Amino acid sequence: MSPGWGAALIASAAAVAVALPATTAEASSGPSVTGAKGAFLLDSGSNRQLWSKDADTKRQMASTTKVMTATVVLDTRGVDLDKKVTIKQSYRDYVARNGASTADLRTGDKMTVRQLLYGLLLPSGCDAAYALADTFGSGSTEAERTHSFIAKMNKKASDLGMKNTKYDSFDGISQAGANYTTPRDSAQLARHAIGNSTFSTVVKTTSTQQTAANVKRTYYWDNTNKLLGSYKGAIGIKTGTGTAAGPCLVFAAKRDGRTVVGVILNDAADRYPDAVKMLDWAYRTKTSVKLRQLPESAQQD
Repeated sequence: MSPGWGAALIASAAAVAVALPATTAEASSGPSVTGAKGAFLLDSGSNRQLWSKDADTKRQMASTTKVMTATVVLDTRGVDLDKKVTIKQSYRDYVARNGASTADLRTGDKMTVRQLLYGLLLPSGCDAAYALADTFGSGSTEAERTHSFIAKMNKKASDLGMKNTKYDSFDGISQAGANYTTPRDSAQLARHAIGNSTFSTVVKTTSTQQTAANVKRTYYWDNTNKLLGSYKGAIGIKTGTGTAAGPCLVFAAKRDGRTVVGVILNDAADRYPDAVKMLDWAYRTKTSVKLRQLPESAQQD
């Protein structure tokens, strides 16, 4: 386990414990969330379910996949966040071929692993995901290394007790539709992930500037999660949008020392107002929110 993980977290072998169920009173009530096909609220500190909707129905997750991408990297024993990675043309070609969200990484630039995590989790860069999978996978070819990395994602899901989750991609672009999770599983992963200081620092950042190590090129990245800077106490985590997955959101907030994690999968209405309703219900409050607007140049996810 890497040094950044908080002492309050249990080791992966013990992390298979399922969230405690909601009380009868909590289960009988809940936020008025009608758009989300699947949703989950978790009290992160006690690992207790607060409320859910179709908690164990498998659904595609789009770019919320990248929470696991980052987790596999950060859980790597002795991970060097300052390790420099050279950006390959194949990463850019992959984004262009799939019309994917991008950090617009330039061929030949050297970026640290830490910088790639920002590129992965803020603008939802599929090129950054490719770079990390290629770097942290094993094998003699890119295909072997990325396949190996996806296997690590599935192994980590198993270690965390995510019984209804499967990954077939490192970024959520599913080639065969076999990239799915459940609200319950996704909440457990999010709880684990935010225990890492690097992860939690990255996902609560609204915007960042990162300069390549070998050239005078600065990248400007905005976080696609509009809850940040809009909802009091919001601390992440990741957006995702896909044709099959619909709009998804894994989110978290911290108020008065209490951290609540939420998941929305395939929201037919609007994921952000629904997320606000869920958090307000958990905190027994009423919040008026004006969502942070992203610059026109920012990625949408």
